[in-house]
Amino acid sequence: MGEQVLKLNLPQLAFSIVIFFIFFHSVISDEASKTFIFRVDSQSKPSVFPTHYHWYTSEFAQQTHILHVYNTVFHGFSALLTPQQVASISHHPSVLAVFEDRRRQLHTTRSPQFLGLRNQRGLWSESDYGSDVIVGVFDTGVWPEHRSFSDLNLGPIPRRWKGACETGVRFSPKNCNRKLIGARFFSKGHEAGAASGPLNPINDTVEFRSPRDADGHGTHTASTAAGRYAFQANMSGYASGVAKGVAPKARLAVYKVCWKNSGCFDSDILAAFDAAVVDGVDVISISIGGGDGIASPYYLDPIAIGSYGAVSRGVFVSSSAGNDGPSGMSVTNLSPWLTTVGAGTIDRDFPAQVTLGDGRKLSGVSLYSGAALSGKMYQLVYPGKSGVLGDSLCMENSLDSNLVKGKIVVCDRGSSPRVAKGLVVKKAGGVGMILANGISNGEGLVGDAHLLPACAVGSSEGDAIKKYISTSANPTATIDFKGTILGIKPAPVIASFSARGPNGLNPQILKPDLIAPGVNIIAAWTDAVGPTGLDSDTRRTEFNILSGTSMACPHVSGAAALLKSAHPEWSPAAIRSAMMTTTTVLDNRNQVMTDEATGNSSTPYDFGAGHLNLGRAMDPGLVYDITNNDYVNFLCSIGYGPKVIQVITRAPASCPVRKPSPGNLNYPSFVAMFPVSSKGVASMTFIRTVTNVGSANSVYRVSVEAPARGVTVTVKPPRLVFSEAVKKRSYVVTVAGDTRNLKMGQSGAVFGSLTWTDGKHVVRSPIVVTQMEPL
Repeated sequence: MGEQVLKLNLPQLAFSIVIFFIFFHSVISDEASKTFIFRVDSQSKPSVFPTHYHWYTSEFAQQTHILHVYNTVFHGFSALLTPQQVASISHHPSVLAVFEDRRRQLHTTRSPQFLGLRNQRGLWSESDYGSDVIVGVFDTGVWPEHRSFSDLNLGPIPRRWKGACETGVRFSPKNCNRKLIGARFFSKGHEAGAASGPLNPINDTVEFRSPRDADGHGTHTASTAAGRYAFQANMSGYASGVAKGVAPKARLAVYKVCWKNSGCFDSDILAAFDAAVVDGVDVISISIGGGDGIASPYYLDPIAIGSYGAVSRGVFVSSSAGNDGPSGMSVTNLSPWLTTVGAGTIDRDFPAQVTLGDGRKLSGVSLYSGAALSGKMYQLVYPGKSGVLGDSLCMENSLDSNLVKGKIVVCDRGSSPRVAKGLVVKKAGGVGMILANGISNGEGLVGDAHLLPACAVGSSEGDAIKKYISTSANPTATIDFKGTILGIKPAPVIASFSARGPNGLNPQILKPDLIAPGVNIIAAWTDAVGPTGLDSDTRRTEFNILSGTSMACPHVSGAAALLKSAHPEWSPAAIRSAMMTTTTVLDNRNQVMTDEATGNSSTPYDFGAGHLNLGRAMDPGLVYDITNNDYVNFLCSIGYGPKVIQVITRAPASCPVRKPSPGNLNYPSFVAMFPVSSKGVASMTFIRTVTNVGSANSVYRVSVEAPARGVTVTVKPPRLVFSEAVKKRSYVVTVAGDTRNLKMGQSGAVFGSLTWTDGKHVVRSPIVVTQMEPL
């Protein structure tokens, strides 16, 4: 009994520890002020105060300046305070939680067709290309003059829209139109962080204090989700064709929460969630995550809290999984109400070839578009032979010009931007660069618009080049650039950088949910910087090619807009379910997708349910819906008490007398966790409810792909009958196995699937079986 009480109070205990360390820090520090976010019980406001702002300024923050007041997805405020002030305020009975403002990082056009979209039929035509659905993009802003944001032939702005087009540097309401219907910017958290810490303030020479995009990332993600048709699009000759977003007729609302070279602050992100929901967006796309690799519990994670407030009001929220793959348990944005998106390749590539002096030809990738080397052989040098790490990584001021001048330089990937290494080589007099992956990146390659002739090569090719240099008396090489190649096989492939499962907070929920195109994606670009984003890059390009789960996320955001337009009655969970259960796990060779990092077959820890396939998602047959109360029961099941749950849900929660199982959240996937201590037959039971969204009179039959020999999966009933009167059916799944004979794969798990079909629809869910104790 005592152990159970301890588990139930862990979140409250963690909160008390946070307050202790805040106070302890105030004792040993010089009282430096920092920004803190307070979750306040809104029902406690005395009636004498006309607004919560008046109450907060009078009761909590008399000696400081409040930055943001949150009223919609979250109740509370953020303010710049000393740790001692924070410790004092945190003891107020109306304060439910407090957390320090944290800096986040961005998770840095053929892809619509690659998703199964076609002009004359299917989801594009059925949804009218997402017309009148409003997509909110949280990012670095937008370049509003870009033709991807033209409002030509679009109808009036939806009447329900309540947003604004804010005025700032080089931005006014005139920059908005019937396509770009809203634009806001949030900088108070950033500016407070700069005032109280080592972060530099906003640099007005390279940044705009307005929704205008000085970085390019936001313009790229916004146009990926909902850009208009842009003919004769290319990036310096690469990827020529028609660029278009997934939902070309959806409306865009931009929320600038990230600032060039500075990241994105939780307090600003939370304010954007608050504004976007009030404004009336239908979809939120957020390609942002923690940069420290540590998953915060939901009640201390403003993205989790803000997204719950949005989802509970019917807004679909998609987020990037992160770029820390291929390491296991690297996936971020883990909340079960978020749709978490990993990245895969598409069937287009930008090959380059390294020819060594001994005649060997090695494959690489590049987006270099300047003067070519024209087959001329140059001396080849690897600074890493010195044994100094900075030299091998080609860090700033690390190269000896006497060593590299007039030569092609081999640089190791890591520690600094890939394109910045090329600039270092160029400044030192090098004529070219070969960027070699290390073991952690494996064979995963992405193209870059380098400032000198350069290409990236995989780990094995990099090792071969270094060995050639060390064994040859006069090593030489040249680099040839092959342009754009279509029809690449295999595709999709799991991007090596795409973050992987299992879920580091609650392994019972499989994350990522699915993958989408995220490698070498062409989309609109800002006119403020060159394609590398480096200040010294004076080139300008209308479109740019980027890679990252940041690029995958807006594909799913645009897909959600199409599904919302076609099925306005669907909940965010139903939309996610439609995407997940109709994904594909096969590539264009009709084989299981491979992992770019290893070349081996991938698993649900890599791709979740599979790769987005919008050709089937419009008509999924069955969906797994989830209500707000279901999410509350899930939070109860992981040991959160009513007060902690209220931090997330805003309203006081009531947990069932009998503690629920987290595995019974009505998710379109199954994770059976057998205890490590189990030395015999172990089993786990799941309950799921499906809603028929296809033909009224339907009969579905189940089929199971067992995860491994010795594992049995039993489904009762094995047949689901639907009619005009019966739209929902529940079923029970029991996964059992003898742990003494169960051989887990390299990932520590084995994988199978459960599929319902009525002869037309195929509703597939992954099954994961692993041995671990709940985290």
